Amino acid sequence: MPDDVVLTEQQIEAALEDLPGWEIRDGWLRRKYVTPGWPHTMLLASAIGYAAEAAWHHPDLELGYAQVIVKLQTHRVKGITQSDVDLACRIHEIALWKPAETSPLEGFPKNWVR
Repeated sequence: MPDDVVLTEQQIEAALEDLPGWEIRDGWLRRKYVTPGWPHTMLLASAIGYAAEAAWHHPDLELGYAQVIVKLQTHRVKGITQSDVDLACRIHEIALWKPAETSPLEGFPKNWVR
C-alpha cells in the first residue's frame, strides 16, 4: 500500500509549508482549530469525519467547547505518510472555507474557525 512509506523529515517540512498552523508533535501531524463555540465544534468534527471516511483514512480528534484538535498518523506504520498530508490539506480547506468576498453568499457574521 502507498500508505506504508513513512515520509522523511525533509518531506514533512516541505509539506508543512503548505499547511499553515500545522505542526509535528510527538510523531503526529497536528493542528488545533479554534471555533466560535460548541455548535461549530460539532459541525467541524462531523465535516472532518465525513471527509476522512470518504478518504478511508481516519484522524484522531480531540473536541472541546470551542476547539477541535486534529492528529494524523498512519497507525499501521506509526508514522506520517503522504495520506496524512493529503487528508490534512483537505481538512484545512474544509475548516477554514468561507465564501469569497465576490460571492453573493454572506458568510458567517462573527469570528469563524481559525
